[in-house]
Amino acid sequence: LSLQALPPLSLYVHLPWCLKKCPYCDFNSHAVKGDNFTETRYVEALLGDLETQLPQFWGRPIHTIFFGGGTPSLFSAKAIDDILCGVRARTKLLADAEITLEANPGTFEAEKFAAFAAAGVNRLSIGIQSFNDAHLTALGRVHNAGEAERAVEIGLKHFPRVNLDLMYALPNQTEAEARSDIARAIGTGVTHISAYQLTLEPNTLFHAQPPKLPDDDESGAIEEAVHGSLLHAGFSRYEISAFARKGETSAHNLNYWKFGDYVGIGAGAHGKLSFPNRVERTVKAKQPEQYMSAMDAGDAVIERRELARSEFGFEFMLNALRLVEGVSVTLFAERTGFPISLIAAQLEAAEKKGLLTRDHLKFAPTELGLRYLNDLQEMFLN
Repeated sequence: LSLQALPPLSLYVHLPWCLKKCPYCDFNSHAVKGDNFTETRYVEALLGDLETQLPQFWGRPIHTIFFGGGTPSLFSAKAIDDILCGVRARTKLLADAEITLEANPGTFEAEKFAAFAAAGVNRLSIGIQSFNDAHLTALGRVHNAGEAERAVEIGLKHFPRVNLDLMYALPNQTEAEARSDIARAIGTGVTHISAYQLTLEPNTLFHAQPPKLPDDDESGAIEEAVHGSLLHAGFSRYEISAFARKGETSAHNLNYWKFGDYVGIGAGAHGKLSFPNRVERTVKAKQPEQYMSAMDAGDAVIERRELARSEFGFEFMLNALRLVEGVSVTLFAERTGFPISLIAAQLEAAEKKGLLTRDHLKFAPTELGLRYLNDLQEMFLN
């Protein structure tokens, strides 16, 4: 493996607490209970975590920061400001870096969000999921439709860029209800919408006690209606679940999907760093208390491994195949250090099945490939 240049670098900050754990959520998130939400200690652990990793990416500019969770907006504006000040003091954060914070309605106070913006957050991602009270209740959300609309209003007042997360094919949802949800999302005037089909993930309450979801035909019709509404309104689909107006794509997520590098700090955070002769992945201790105790002792890494030659095809394609426009053939060699011939047989097999289209410049999933993305990705496992 020999990399001529290192890819762009992002920073992911995991803030793991929520008001309540949703029944469909398989992320590393923990409901606030009693005194388990220890903001000051956790911020100290995050900055200590960043410091322990500095020697591995010293001097490399950071292009984007993403505060994910959990519900990062539970944290005080001072905590977010302390983290960003700590990052600026220790790293080469670009002046125009995209800095995204995830927020949920129910944690919105106008003053607090003005302070988030003052701290440097310039993109907000709001977990709306639905504008329908019955569906919000079925999803176990703590907010109602009115609070959702108020959250978007406050968000747009304070941030130049706002994304809404929406889910469809919800328990007992009709196509008309899904159309209404997406119309309300578009009507807010946001410039980015992430639209996800509800899936039942292992280790969730919904997986153990499945609700009645629309069948495959109904889900297909709902998806078509949602995507059609977004395209008709002038949004472009640039990733399997992401739609944006011109110039409003998420730089942070695009860096993941193009096999860029990212430092992960926080409980359970994953990281990927490239070096001239290797690519390394890391995982941090998962439980917040375990993570903070590990940082008190000096390091929270519980797994560090170098990618083997046989893994690069799958690792790269797992993300690249999510992009509707596909990626350039040269990007594979640039980001992995291997020639495209490493995956030539799989590319050919995927093309024969109609899941992929390619020429000498780029390759991209077909409409069929996006529909059966898991099957397409699996072809690159060997």
